[in-house]
Amino acid sequence: MTVSLFSFVDLYSRQLATLDHLMTKGAEFAKAQGEPEEAFLDWRLIDDMAPFRFQAMVVCNFSRQWPARVVGLDLPAAIEPEIDLAGFRAAIADAKAYLAALTPQQFAGRDEVPLTVEIGNGMTPTLPSAQWLTVFATTNLYFHLSTAYGILRAKGVQIGKPDMFAGGL
Repeated sequence: MTVSLFSFVDLYSRQLATLDHLMTKGAEFAKAQGEPEEAFLDWRLIDDMAPFRFQAMVVCNFSRQWPARVVGLDLPAAIEPEIDLAGFRAAIADAKAYLAALTPQQFAGRDEVPLTVEIGNGMTPTLPSAQWLTVFATTNLYFHLSTAYGILRAKGVQIGKPDMFAGGL
């Protein structure tokens, strides 16, 4: 079975919708606890881990930047984790609009195109574009979305597995 790289556009858009849903749940819970609505953005699983806002930033950035790399477009500007809840909602909407503008033709024949990317610690591997998108980017996107979910669960937000599919199957 052949999988089109373009199918990841829809997958990433659904994960952005899930992130938006989790943000709503976090804001509602924080408010119900007598905290400012945005308090959840600074919650962490453990002190030495990045907060919810960092997890959300990565999901927003990866969902736009990795498809852009694969199709050879300029990278969309990264958002920073210091934005407020309204800023995150705008970033999610922007990312979904960016993805909606991509076409299957842009991904056609791009699977084996070599892509060299610096991923930190001085590592700059060259891999086929399909491997970057299907393995590296998607794994990281799910890691950070799952971590955001875990942060909310650890703080007592009443969410469950169906909330991870809030963006649709």
